[in-house]
Amino acid sequence: MDIGDAVPAPTSGAKTPAVVAYRKGFYWELKAGKRYLWCSCGRSKSQPFCDGSHAGTDFLPIAFKAERDEDVIFCGCKQTATGPFCDGAHSNLPGGYLTDDPNSAANRLVATVHAGTGPVVPLDGQCYVFSTARAPLRTCGALRYCPVVTPALGALFQSQFYANVGRGGSPVIAADGRHTVLFFMAGEGEIEISGRRFAVEPLMGFYIRPQEAFRIHNRAAAPIQLFISQGPGAEDLVWLTEMPGNFDSQHPRRSASIDPSQRHKMAERYYQMLVNRDQGSTVVTQFIGNIPLSKAEPHRHLYEEALIFLNGQGVVWTEGTKTPVAAGDVLFLPRKQLHSVQCTTPGGFDIVGVIYPGDNPSINY
Repeated sequence: MDIGDAVPAPTSGAKTPAVVAYRKGFYWELKAGKRYLWCSCGRSKSQPFCDGSHAGTDFLPIAFKAERDEDVIFCGCKQTATGPFCDGAHSNLPGGYLTDDPNSAANRLVATVHAGTGPVVPLDGQCYVFSTARAPLRTCGALRYCPVVTPALGALFQSQFYANVGRGGSPVIAADGRHTVLFFMAGEGEIEISGRRFAVEPLMGFYIRPQEAFRIHNRAAAPIQLFISQGPGAEDLVWLTEMPGNFDSQHPRRSASIDPSQRHKMAERYYQMLVNRDQGSTVVTQFIGNIPLSKAEPHRHLYEEALIFLNGQGVVWTEGTKTPVAAGDVLFLPRKQLHSVQCTTPGGFDIVGVIYPGDNPSINY
């Protein structure tokens, strides 16, 4: 998308403040070659586009031309730092991030989908909740694992596997041309990435570049538990007989740990980026967040997402279905799927998300 002729809208020091036209983003389908003029003042009656209502203010619209057909979310609150597109700033405006009453008349009509004996609880569309506690595990040496998110289950962009590694360690697993992101749930040991070793502790994320491979070393009796996410998706892990020595030293930083100073606020919620561009990942993003005792207003994202519930209990809602979730469950959300996550645990619960393609978990519409 070409925004080289854009004129940024002033956001500070302006004599006339921007008007919040809409408290969320505007979903729009761009057409290649077409020019757009985004309203930055919030006064236009043709949102999200300019109708000249900025006349007499300190604001100017942002003009750009779409390079290709694509879906975008235009900023509706006019507080974005990445105009003309939404950056999630609306979540921290008064009334910007609303909760929803789970006991409303409409919500009482939503049907509960109860878990069966298998691991998958289907919801609306291709959305589902996967229980790692009910999943049968495959064995490869000291590694036991199961697919959680795969193309066969409806994913278009990513795959995810739950695994635990016993004493000794895992076989060598190839990234196989895919961006690979790990999240360690429990256990301590080492991860070897194409010949380079790193210490592993619970609640850490790691990034493996597409040409590399990895294995987990575990010298303890307790297993190491982790999730392996890859993009583009695959139906199964790919094994190697030996570890290649092709660690990409141009991107030496691979781990990510919890750091409260790096939290991003979303009203009463917050999240911290784990694996992202800082580790060299340009298309797959991993974050950890906290959801308080509440039910979010139903919303959608443009990215595909897998949410891992680390603790507590809650409920996942889609258009006409809902199902309980607990620690160890994973919610798979296709792009544009209407959904809401409710926490029913006093004190809130923690989640880890993997989004693809995308780099900002606060953008919704």
